[in-house]
Amino acid sequence: MAAPLEHEDLCEQEENEEEPKAPKIRDTPEDIKLEAIVNTIAFHPNRDILAAGDIDGDIYLFSYSCTEGETKELWSSGHHLKSCRKVLFSSDGQKLYSVSKDKAVHIMDVEAGKLLTRIPKAHEVPINALLLVDENIFATGDDEGTLKVWDMRKGTSFMDLKHHEDYISDITIDEAKRTLLTTSGDGTMGVFNIKRRKFELLSEFQNGDLTSVCIMKRGRKVVCGSGEGKLYIFNWNGFGATSDRFALQAESVDCIVPITDSILCAASTDGVIRAVSLFPNRVVGSVGQHVNMSIEEIARSRDTRFLASCAHDELIKFWDISSLPDIKVNDYRQRKKTGRRLKALSNKAFDTGQDFFAGLLDSTEENSKKEEEEEEDEEDDDSDSGSD
Repeated sequence: MAAPLEHEDLCEQEENEEEPKAPKIRDTPEDIKLEAIVNTIAFHPNRDILAAGDIDGDIYLFSYSCTEGETKELWSSGHHLKSCRKVLFSSDGQKLYSVSKDKAVHIMDVEAGKLLTRIPKAHEVPINALLLVDENIFATGDDEGTLKVWDMRKGTSFMDLKHHEDYISDITIDEAKRTLLTTSGDGTMGVFNIKRRKFELLSEFQNGDLTSVCIMKRGRKVVCGSGEGKLYIFNWNGFGATSDRFALQAESVDCIVPITDSILCAASTDGVIRAVSLFPNRVVGSVGQHVNMSIEEIARSRDTRFLASCAHDELIKFWDISSLPDIKVNDYRQRKKTGRRLKALSNKAFDTGQDFFAGLLDSTEENSKKEEEEEEDEEDDDSDSGSD
């Protein structure tokens, strides 16, 4: 029989030989906490990497993971002298573009975190918006409404136009890379032909700032967020006047991101991220929120699994939206039938920050081919009048 001391040593040895605990797997990556308010975020096009720019002019690169403890900072850069307002990855993911209140455009090497190109006085006033058109061409918009389109093969801008009376808030472009759209604080949407290098028109004035823009419904609709909490919808090639207006019952809608051709996410100054269906126009529910904190920007991951958001709480949060593309909103009666369940699920999203879409899938059905054709016919009818 072993002595008592020897028995204790054997027990300790057996405990030490036990396998280490498996790392905890989360539904979403952990929140990222920074030391300043984050203005802008962007997902890498083919890796689990996120870039962020803050009000101090610093840029950060993070690798993110659902494995607890594995979301880490890769590098940081302090090249901008003032607030960084927009970051975007190139289509191949090798370069990171950024614009700033310091009027400069920076192009950085993603792998090394080194500055490759700097345009120190790209605009005469602070730059607010950025869009990458292709590997050589990008567009910038500034605080006084000037749009510039750049060709990096020549290192200069080939378009320099001022048709807005206030800051340019957002820029997008169609799949053909021909028609460039801008939104502005003056309440108008601008239309530019970059192939012909000319301005085409401004939309009618809206009541509040136009804060964001995206193209939906397979290129047939353009949606703009606004400072009065509404979505303004334009028909393609009908940019002069809105075809529809949809109030979200929210404060200023500062950022919108398309998830599918019919569903987008909208972030508001009330801290709530809403999932919105277009045609039929419905607020599907809440994706999540930064409690009582204005959201600066949201971004969708390459696989549409996550939505990231940054707000005045100095946090970057991740939300599971993997079930959102499967949701179908058919008609008002179906919406009414599931209204109570939607409300309960939305409350759950507010309380826990967890994804609520999985439960909704059980109560929605896929549209038939006939219904889709009818919907397309309805969308193409330009006589469809809008209402607030």
